[in-house]
Amino acid sequence: MDLSTDFQSWAKSIQQRTEQALDKMLPATSIAPNKLHEAMRYATLGGGKRVRALLAHAAGEFCGANANIIDQSAIAVELIHAYSLVHDDMPCMDDDDLRRGKPSCHKQYDEATALLVGDALQSLAFQILSAANLHKDSQHQLKMINLLAVASGSRGMAGGQAIDLASVGETLSQTELEFMHIHKTGALIRVAALLGGYSGNNFDGSRIALIDHYAQAIGLAFQVVDDILDAEADTATLGKTAGKDANRNKPTYVTILGLVRAKDLAQELYESAIEPLKAHDNEALRLVQLAQFITQRGF
Repeated sequence: MDLSTDFQSWAKSIQQRTEQALDKMLPATSIAPNKLHEAMRYATLGGGKRVRALLAHAAGEFCGANANIIDQSAIAVELIHAYSLVHDDMPCMDDDDLRRGKPSCHKQYDEATALLVGDALQSLAFQILSAANLHKDSQHQLKMINLLAVASGSRGMAGGQAIDLASVGETLSQTELEFMHIHKTGALIRVAALLGGYSGNNFDGSRIALIDHYAQAIGLAFQVVDDILDAEADTATLGKTAGKDANRNKPTYVTILGLVRAKDLAQELYESAIEPLKAHDNEALRLVQLAQFITQRGF
């Protein structure tokens, strides 16, 4: 993957500002209940590529949004993502002991604390997004809250996880697998980009439509690449248990399509995402570069 130094610098700056914003918004460990707040910070800070935050900022820049406003959308989505990982790793779900290269939250603390961490992170996300004067247009702010709520619930991420759990040991078609991942992984990736777009002061419905198409394609591509990496990469590289899906007999793009076809599909989704953006040239540069980063990571 040959991404420019300029993109790498941009991505690093967004990752750093996202980390700082999360650090500021998460309750300090000195505040009671101390253990819960410590575990919330443990599960959220110091790990991950912050892909959803990068998407929010790339889409926000495309729509002329203020970076400080985008920050709030970015960390709201990152908090929802962190909560989902904490719950996904628990024994009643995917039962994984490793996340981002360190013990999962329920292993570092305990299952009850991990459950509460997820609950609290989800609440904090909506606390941030509903803050007074977040956006000068209150209707846009309400739309943003609604988008995140739908993406997080039974018609989004939570619903996708339910389908995933029910699919263990089952044989799914590619269409059925896509339906599951549009909800489980794609919904939160899509909403990250949309929230970035809605953060813009000069609302442009045509640009939001472009972002929506882009994010849906990239959301699926992200999962295809995840499945490829799960089959090819080792635990140290992934920061989580490698080969977990195969060991649990879960359907993936690799098991359904094979490795070569799965890689071809990732490329096709990448091209579908960026093609409509070519007419916007440098205005959409970050979105295009980010699509490359997401679809070619680890290859």
